[in-house]
Amino acid sequence: MQQLRDSPWKSSHAAYDSSAFNIRPAPEFSTAEVVVASLYRAVGFGGYPETEVPKAGREFDRLGQAAKTKKFEPGRIRPDTWRTVLHGVLESPKQPNQSSKRFLQLCPVVPDVALYSGSARLAGNSWNPGQLIQRMICLGSESDAAAKATWGKLFDALSVTAGDDVWARWLQEEFQRRGKNARKWVANPIDLAASLPETDKDFLRYPARQFVRDLEATMDAKGSMTRRQWVSLLEAVIRLGSVMHVVWLCNVNEKLWRTVRDILGGQPAPASEEEVRRKILNGDARCLAYGNPAVPIVKEYASGYLTARVGLNVVLWALEELGTSTRRLSSSADLLALLATIELNRGPLLEAKVLAIHTEVTDREARAIACKKGIGSNLIEFARHTLGQRQTSDESLRGYDQSYFLRKRGEARNAPWVVSLGPVALLAMVHCCLREAAGPRSVQRLSDHLEWYGIQVDLDNMSGSDLGRKLRMLGLVLDSPDAESGMLMIPPFSSAARLGASL
Repeated sequence: MQQLRDSPWKSSHAAYDSSAFNIRPAPEFSTAEVVVASLYRAVGFGGYPETEVPKAGREFDRLGQAAKTKKFEPGRIRPDTWRTVLHGVLESPKQPNQSSKRFLQLCPVVPDVALYSGSARLAGNSWNPGQLIQRMICLGSESDAAAKATWGKLFDALSVTAGDDVWARWLQEEFQRRGKNARKWVANPIDLAASLPETDKDFLRYPARQFVRDLEATMDAKGSMTRRQWVSLLEAVIRLGSVMHVVWLCNVNEKLWRTVRDILGGQPAPASEEEVRRKILNGDARCLAYGNPAVPIVKEYASGYLTARVGLNVVLWALEELGTSTRRLSSSADLLALLATIELNRGPLLEAKVLAIHTEVTDREARAIACKKGIGSNLIEFARHTLGQRQTSDESLRGYDQSYFLRKRGEARNAPWVVSLGPVALLAMVHCCLREAAGPRSVQRLSDHLEWYGIQVDLDNMSGSDLGRKLRMLGLVLDSPDAESGMLMIPPFSSAARLGASL
């Protein structure tokens, strides 16, 4: 307990630390391309440390520069052509605060690019976004066997095979030839993390569940487009799923702590697992609203999570000191047992001054809980940069990022970031929500689909809204006076599931 009071962000109770509701790994700054590159490393370059990526990138770039002085090999591209590929065709635009820094920042079109580019940090210990996606797949799959199958299918989809376009095959071969001592692309088994039991998954609505379905739909669509187009589609699904999964976990922690406080205040504990699912675990279908600012809402969830994390750990350690040990927190049954234990020990816990200790720690850590530094600030950075449209130092490349879910409203530096789907993000969401549809369907499907992630769409005004205009521009809707909002969506790509539904 004393260690928690002294360093609340470095010390957690073992039951909380291993819980399915703990946010691990702790998110920091990342972009969509960083998350995809890290996923490559998790899927096929097992054990490749994130910290090695910047160093390997500098060495790879140096060897490319040195090739200028070597004799030209017949049958190979010239060194200056390779430099154009590396620093022109493949280079990802740098953001305004990166413009003066020299490092490889490449679009992760093929697996071997991830060996040299796509680390969240250029120095020091970098967090691992690929592990976060891995935990999401475990949490969102119906069973451990299903998680393993999805992970294996993801490796196959990310691999460059004969079914990929010529550009992707050549690029992968060229990277492999030039990185002779580099790690080889081999399937890495999934590390099964703490997950929910099937009895909970069947009754719950949460982002990771929808993410796994959308990941399957995106993999099915790979053969309908070029490799680079498909990677952009994959980016869209991953960036929405990863951020809203973290927001859901923040919300679960906050609702659990609120219930604990109510019990300590004299309210009865939940009477059933169904009540725990309904009050605590079910996702909020309306975290963000389309067209409205997103960052202040994410900040509220992050702040609530930090307050709850301190309180839950204080109570867990207090129960430990009272001789009541909690070992698991990874199901509605586990949470029900914990809440019943707190109700049973209400008097001793109040005598141990758990609420006073919580107040003492949160007052001292006010700046962290206000998301002005530390974990809270990192959560905001993660959400803003992963969901937000890439801001580029080169104005001519402002349209590079098309798979965003947040865009700036206006040119001012302090202009708010509002919920708005980019063209590729919209294509991805329409494809996923119509995956099994054999023909046109109501835009209600898109609204329901986004609500699984926690995004609310106003159907009444969709026809004349930004979302409605984008749907028409992309040719994704048919006007129909009998349909919801006067529009019917049409599938943008073919898929095996949709073909089966039409037979």
